[in-house]
Amino acid sequence: MVTTEQVQNLIDRKATVYAQDGDKIGTVGQVFLDDETNTPNWVTVKTGLFGTSETFVPLDRATVQGDDVHVPYTKDQVKDAPRIDVDQHLSVEEEDELYRYYGLETGSAYGTAGYDTTRTTDYDTTRTADYDATTGVAGTRGTADLDRDRDASVVRSEEQVDIGTRRREAGKARLRKYTVTEHVTKTVPVTREEVRVEREPIRPGDTTAGAFGDDEAEVTLHEDEVVVDKETVPVERVSLDKDTVVEDRQVSEEVRKERVDADIDADRDLDRDRRDRI
Repeated sequence: MVTTEQVQNLIDRKATVYAQDGDKIGTVGQVFLDDETNTPNWVTVKTGLFGTSETFVPLDRATVQGDDVHVPYTKDQVKDAPRIDVDQHLSVEEEDELYRYYGLETGSAYGTAGYDTTRTTDYDTTRTADYDATTGVAGTRGTADLDRDRDASVVRSEEQVDIGTRRREAGKARLRKYTVTEHVTKTVPVTREEVRVEREPIRPGDTTAGAFGDDEAEVTLHEDEVVVDKETVPVERVSLDKDTVVEDRQVSEEVRKERVDADIDADRDLDRDRRDRI
């Protein structure tokens, strides 16, 4: 049971509400007091993204450990509690509905006097001890011990996706050398000799003059001939190398989860059609 002295401390320190298995449920929104005894009876817990959802949790079985509030309910049970306007007076009918939902005896009417906390961020702590819902204190009890305390239990399982990578052959790359023929055209300068006839008179007394009669003279003419020669020479080395490229790839997969429904059929005056989602 949370005392009146602890209420303001919960608000000032931005208390975090934890479920019976140690899961964080949310943060304290408002604390509602009994109109007659002025003792804290209900606390609203802000859940969901940015604390946009706020549900009621009874404080009669809750305990305070440091800056944390521990309630003997599951996280889903608190989140699925009846939606009641936290800014309005908590009526007798609404309170009875909440008591029936949490499996508690209905009590007297409670008022709307309470403390309101206005916060935009949650305060989280790191829990290392297990919570005992029977004694209300932290201890070292494991899950197996808690399961043995219950009359009946089932194990809920779910599939988890383990995504990794493995190396496989994606293909081959090879070099292939082949021969092609290209036409090459170049301009090469060539020279040749041509005959030019020159005439000069014989001077008197020139002893080189020939005899009278037929005669013949000959010269050899030359020219450049274009010669094409080919040789094979290495020009470059071509090789294959590998680079590793990293890219992000989205993977989608369907997983299955087991759900457990509890059908409660009691003799006391409870809503027999209520099904708690665990």
